[in-house]
Order: sequence, then C-alpha cells, then structure tokens
Amino acid sequence: MDQYAVVGNPIAHSKSPSIHAHFATLTNQALVYSTLLGDEVEFENQVRDFFEKDGKGLNITVPFKERAYAMCDILSQRAKQAGAVNTLLMGKNGDLFGDNTDGIGMVRDIIHNHGQSLTDKRILLLGAGGAVRGVLEPVLAENPESVTIANRTVEKAQLLADQFDCLASSFEALEGPFDIIINGTSASLSGSLPPLKDELINADTWCYDMMYGKERTVFLQWAHERGADGADGLGMLVGQAAEAFYLWRQIRPETASLVDAMREQMEAAY
Repeated sequence: MDQYAVVGNPIAHSKSPSIHAHFATLTNQALVYSTLLGDEVEFENQVRDFFEKDGKGLNITVPFKERAYAMCDILSQRAKQAGAVNTLLMGKNGDLFGDNTDGIGMVRDIIHNHGQSLTDKRILLLGAGGAVRGVLEPVLAENPESVTIANRTVEKAQLLADQFDCLASSFEALEGPFDIIINGTSASLSGSLPPLKDELINADTWCYDMMYGKERTVFLQWAHERGADGADGLGMLVGQAAEAFYLWRQIRPETASLVDAMREQMEAAY
C-alpha cells in the first residue's frame, strides 16, 4: 500500500493522518499516512530514507519547511515565492519535487467554503512572516484591487511588498476600511491582537484568521464586536491537505464536510 507521512517536531498533535485517512476513504484510494518525528540533525537523511524505502509523498511542517525547500531538485512557482515547502513528491526520474499548498489551501477555503471573492477587493494582510509569505502568490492570483501588508516592523513588510509588488504599512499608518482582512500573525495563539484601529473595519468587511480554535480567536472576536463576519483557519488546514492529496493522487477531495465534522469534534472535546 502506498506510504505517505507528515514530518515535524513536535508531531504527535498533528491532525494530518486523520485528514488524509478521511480523504482516502472519500475517494477510494488505498494508502497509509503516518507521522514521523523530525530530528533536528538527521532531517535530510530521514527524508531520503523515506523515499528510498518507496515512500510516495511527504508533508513537511514546522520547523523543517525551509530545509525541505533546500533539498528539492524541482520547485513549484508557489514554493519559490513562499521560500518554503510543505509537500514533497518523488518524481519517476528520481528528482525531488517541492510544493507549498498553504496559500492555495487558504484561498480555496475562502472562495469555495465561505463564498468570498478576492477579486477587485482591498485586502489587508497582518504580519510579514512565513505564513503571510506563503499565501501572497495565491492571493494576488485572484486579482484583488490592492494588497497591503502591515507589520510591527515595517521594514519586514516592505521587503515582502517589494518582492510581490504590493503595499506595505505600519499598523499606525493604515487607512481603512478594507474589504477583507487576513490575520497571518501568531498573535491569536497567545490570545493577543495586533494594534488595529476601528476605522480599518466596517460591517461589510470580511475577516479571516489563519489560526483556529474551539472558541473565536481574539482577532475574530474583535471583528465580530464591530459587526463584521469572518472565519478561522481550520478550513485552511484541511484545504492545504486536500491540495497535497491532489498533487499525490490526482484527485481533489471535497473539504467542507470534513471541516464541519472536525469543528464538531473540537467542540465536543471541551
């Protein structure tokens, strides 16, 4: 049976095995998907060993996405733009192919599961780290009116803006309202919020947090209190997995029902 795995450290918490098991059942694919605890020293050897033993594909998560990128013989355009890889596939000629499905997973979630269009919209991206870098190319491919990157350190935002031909700003200098605000900072994990002014948002603004949890994130609570709708990143997690599954198996599984089921499980666990 074809072997797949996700490599990261830590990895025991990963939802990827259950997600891909669901996809396999849904699409009648015979495969096994497991977790592999990445070793800080031996990561590259672990990857090589997996494929030498006829493994078919790997997902890569923190902290190894940049190291996986450096290993690849061939990179997708979106992986090149992101500077990181979360999906590996061994080609028939022995070339290691790397892709980054995070951004397209988020964009598909926003468009297909939440019915939002990014085309001709004023979009604000919060943060200038790897999460934002990874989604910029797919967001820009939807032809928004403008994309502004805001970050506490404006210089980091400007570097990304220069690379992707969009706008950069400090939080203080932002002028709204925006049509769509996407939070790519890790602030929600610590229960904090970037310094956002109320004028950035109105009832027509739609907000998306790449983080997710049982409760509304602090960012989505801020949006809700100002009359705006939004969604968290659980669908992005499932969406990036679906895109990896498509890369490996050439079948794109439906995701909305799994997102709903996972949310019910999260709520029932508390």
